[in-house]
Amino acid sequence: MPARPPSKPPSRTPSRSPSRNEDASRRRKLPERGETVPGERYKPRVPTSGPRAPATPKDASLPPRDGERIAKLLARAGIASRREVERMIADGRVKLNGTVIDTPATVLLNLRGVAVDDKPVAPPAAARLFRFHKPAGLITAERDPAKRPTIYDALRNALPTGTPRMMPVGRLDLNTEGLLLLTNDGELKRAMELPASGIPRTYRARTYGDVTQSQLEDLMDGIEIEGMRYGPIDANMERRTGRNQWIELTLTEGKNREVRRVLEFLGLEVSRLLRLAYGPFHLEDLPRGAAEEVRQVDVERFRKGLGAE
Repeated sequence: MPARPPSKPPSRTPSRSPSRNEDASRRRKLPERGETVPGERYKPRVPTSGPRAPATPKDASLPPRDGERIAKLLARAGIASRREVERMIADGRVKLNGTVIDTPATVLLNLRGVAVDDKPVAPPAAARLFRFHKPAGLITAERDPAKRPTIYDALRNALPTGTPRMMPVGRLDLNTEGLLLLTNDGELKRAMELPASGIPRTYRARTYGDVTQSQLEDLMDGIEIEGMRYGPIDANMERRTGRNQWIELTLTEGKNREVRRVLEFLGLEVSRLLRLAYGPFHLEDLPRGAAEEVRQVDVERFRKGLGAE
């Protein structure tokens, strides 16, 4: 038997170390879906074209569940936010055909027979959105134990007669003024408030003290104050007179008193703070204490981009 020729050893391609740029691009964290970069205008997500494959249920042996959770239905109907509805249910304030509902996980096809505080719930109305120029000195709440004036005291005269109950999207503290959005749709409110939605909020602050543009630019890296981590903030000096300056800031988290805390951490005293924009909605020249409804077509376009349907 003739001898078999020796097998050819497999060729080896010498490994190549990645360049610095390639290595950095591999380590760079990709933005999560729906995130926006502070300083950029909010851009609704555009769905990709073409048919989508149906979602596979976790357990194909289980029949699909019809209806939606009652907390979500009541929030959409404008009764309150989903979290507030859950508290109402826990307090025994929600009934179905006269029987108290004891869990927010109750699934219903609609709100027929549902009552809150023994008052029948009307079918959900179309989502509405108002721009309100909140003056300083008002609490963003329905009631205040200290009897301070609230935004609802001003809204009685600002909103058209017959407007359904409106809920604020986010909050502005007592001394902060400017744009406050109001909606009758609890699901839209919740979606707009979630940090994961990445909706930018733009503020303008009048401050006193010493700060440089370089210090403001460092805020793009985020900052930690007393154990609280704040994400990137796009801050720019507008104009300065002596030690007084106007600073514009854009952020996406909207944590409690975030702008004031960050500026005070930099050694600045904030004497006035206004919110100029929330996503694609702007304060513009809306008079202080006035409210104006956003066009329905703009609300629906925004809802679709936000995924709050």
